[in-house]
Amino acid sequence: MPRILVPGGRGQLGRALAGLARGKAVTPGRGELDIADPRSIATALDRLAPEVVVNAAAYTDVDGAESDEEDATALNVDGPRALAAACRERGIRLIHISTDYVFSGEVPGGGDPATAPGLQPHDPTAPVTVYGRTKLAGERAVYEELPEATVIRTAWLYTGVWRVIENQPGSDFVATMIRLESERETLNVVNDQWGSPTYVSTFADQVLMLLAAEKAGRVDARGRTHHVTGGGRATWFDLARTVFQYLGADPERVRPCSSDEFPRPAPRPRFSVLADTWWGELGLAPMRDWRRDLFPGVSFLASQRE
Repeated sequence: MPRILVPGGRGQLGRALAGLARGKAVTPGRGELDIADPRSIATALDRLAPEVVVNAAAYTDVDGAESDEEDATALNVDGPRALAAACRERGIRLIHISTDYVFSGEVPGGGDPATAPGLQPHDPTAPVTVYGRTKLAGERAVYEELPEATVIRTAWLYTGVWRVIENQPGSDFVATMIRLESERETLNVVNDQWGSPTYVSTFADQVLMLLAAEKAGRVDARGRTHHVTGGGRATWFDLARTVFQYLGADPERVRPCSSDEFPRPAPRPRFSVLADTWWGELGLAPMRDWRRDLFPGVSFLASQRE
């Protein structure tokens, strides 16, 4: 395993990488490495001398970005550009993490979201939010400064039950559903947004698997964009009901509703199913079905409650 530096290391992905990389990953928070500050980047790279940088730092407040485009641009565009330039100057491998929000969120060809083909890396991008536009601009900035970098897009990341058990800061959809199951008799969840729930530890393992394969000379993913998400697809309603089911709760307590019933400053993608045949072409196994990732942790929590 190469030596890895993870800007934004206090978030979901940084924590997961730190736990899986057997001491090979350094995961500083923004106070230690601020990618919006080129001097902070240079200091960290020179002091830590990583072989690989996995950039997980980003402005991720999707709604907040609508009224804070300046800060979103600093973290999602200018920061990745400076980081890529610094990596180029030092010969450091860079993997940049991006998002499904670079797409319009519409189903390709207006088809059925339950069966429509997943979005490929080469499909046209058309972000409709400040967050999506800045993340797409950040991808382009990375490639402009460092053409041999790799962008990995993912979606619907969650830590879920372990965030609840370990009392980690922040929240994600699965963790929120676990909490609300014990607080509410019923809840309404949107049933017209489609994606692939992605367990962050399995996603982190995919990234490490790529880096290990590259270090061994078995694959070369440089200069390409990849999509990596959990297998299969679901709506948020499907995911919420499955959480309830695995907790031993009545899934009928989760009721479907439309996105229009929950207006947000930034519209959520109606279709976030990502596909990437290139990942398989590299000889890397795709992520398993999202239900298999969700089941062990939620079932464990259910047993602890009994």
